[in-house]
Amino acid sequence: MCKNEMRIHDTDERDRLYGNLVEATGENTKSGALDAAARYYLQMRGGSAAVPTGAVTELMRAAEERGSLTGAEIAEILTTDELRIRFETSWSVDSQ
Repeated sequence: MCKNEMRIHDTDERDRLYGNLVEATGENTKSGALDAAARYYLQMRGGSAAVPTGAVTELMRAAEERGSLTGAEIAEILTTDELRIRFETSWSVDSQ
């Protein structure tokens, strides 16, 4: 059995970046956080066999076709398993 290993040179900046990524993704490990970030990037960018058309392309196409999009429509296009996007709006009128 052949095992492919990837070694990444650790720097202070990279260590901080990976720590922030672990925190932001809610993953427990650097490798889990990197996997989540890679999946998200591929889903946003597209252009791969796994995801031919990314969400950013879909968003831009929808904006061109419709002329404008609501926050809810944008959230629907950009949400993924790795990063759920919820749109909420509220307003109020102050009496003073």
